[in-house]
Amino acid sequence: MTYTQPVPSGQALLRRKSVVIPALVAAALLAIPASSQAAPNPAAPAAGAVITAKPTIVLVHGAFADSSSWDGVVARLEREGYPVLGLANPLRDLPGDAAYLSGVLDTIPGPVVLVGHSYGGAVITDAAAGHANVKALVYIAAFAPDQGESSLQITGEYPGSQLPSSLVVRPFPGGGQDAYIDPAAFQKVFAADVPARETRLMAAGQRPVALAALAAPSSAPAWRTIPSWYLVAGADRAIPPAAERAMARRAHARTVTVPGASHAVPVSHPEAVANLVEAAARATA
Repeated sequence: MTYTQPVPSGQALLRRKSVVIPALVAAALLAIPASSQAAPNPAAPAAGAVITAKPTIVLVHGAFADSSSWDGVVARLEREGYPVLGLANPLRDLPGDAAYLSGVLDTIPGPVVLVGHSYGGAVITDAAAGHANVKALVYIAAFAPDQGESSLQITGEYPGSQLPSSLVVRPFPGGGQDAYIDPAAFQKVFAADVPARETRLMAAGQRPVALAALAAPSSAPAWRTIPSWYLVAGADRAIPPAAERAMARRAHARTVTVPGASHAVPVSHPEAVANLVEAAARATA
């Protein structure tokens, strides 16, 4: 006798699958070892590992320039993974400019490498005091004044600066005076190793500095307590190289010299500037 099993209808098949499939999934989950359910993420740090974040690099431009003067330096530092902030230096008066930078430093979590070019060096010297997160000062052809010294005073103590005779002074409301570099002398004095087409743009867009800022005496210098680095521009016609070397020695700064470099060394030699900043960042990690 032949027995023929009836073929289930489509609805019966669906009901059977609705029971069988969840049962199979549950069985598969139960078969997974407990250890594999909590498998470690290979990208996650091991327990107890110390994670060292790269410091934030704060770049402070000087007189007759703006934050774009750091563009080549910023590009190199960011490629290496450093967070970078190019400060818009007010260039109004040294205590006020330093207070402005100090307020910005208050907002940055973690370690900071503070970099100043030209008059920006005087600003970082005064602003870094009291900020435990500032781990290094880097001076790029910059003023590193001692207490009571001014930028104008330092420039006048060493022969060779062509800046004083090249200034154009214009009054501004409130009785102050702004100093510009005469565009006809800008390349010779400020950026002799930068192509002429670029220096014409730099001269036209230069940021003036209040004469009072250059004449203001510095407060207690942060370089006495914070490790310092210094880049000497070997052919600087704004701050004499002899003055730069003397300030670097006084600050016990680790020093490099770029032969033939003008005062606009962040523009003409961004790689050398970025390398020194990175050296400071690595040494203080």
